[in-house]
Amino acid sequence: MSEPGLGAALLEAVRAMSAWEAVAVLLGVAYLLLALRESLWCWYAAFVSTAIFLVLFWRVGLLMESALQVYYLVMAVYGWWQWQHGSAGEAELAISRWDSRHHLVALAAVLLVSAASGALLHRYTGAALPYLDSFTTWGSILTTWMVARKILENWLYWLVIDSVSIYLYLDRALYLTALLFAVYLVIVLFGYRKWLLHYQTTSG
Repeated sequence: MSEPGLGAALLEAVRAMSAWEAVAVLLGVAYLLLALRESLWCWYAAFVSTAIFLVLFWRVGLLMESALQVYYLVMAVYGWWQWQHGSAGEAELAISRWDSRHHLVALAAVLLVSAASGALLHRYTGAALPYLDSFTTWGSILTTWMVARKILENWLYWLVIDSVSIYLYLDRALYLTALLFAVYLVIVLFGYRKWLLHYQTTSG
């Protein structure tokens, strides 16, 4: 889509945007900004935003993305609990890192299950972009768990997943959601830097 065409489409999307979609978008941004600050309130924002997006994605045929929102609802509760009680003897869960072996296993697992579920969706459903939809879904499942456990590299994983998601949402004409994920990319960079500095300070 040309730049003027995209701009017109965004304006049209703003006009057509429901109040619920607007709330989901605003809470989605709030979630990341609060997570960047390691605030427990990020999980409250995540829960409400997720519930709204579950319905929106189902309506446009992104079946895996819609199913992913159910997992997000559970993880919002799990993350809230972990950040308070997940580190024995500490007031709150501390940031940690994965070694290269953990990353290799995690990436291989995501690619394998994405290929398998993408093939099944392609064959048995009318899901849009089944392989990309599967990749962003399984990648997000892993990375959301990493956030709940305060694994530093979650921000780098989100950088890849959110970039792919932007293409996915533009293809489905979810222009405001695509714009939201573009904002996410900027916040992700700041989030990684802030968590890295905190990790270096507390582990040094």
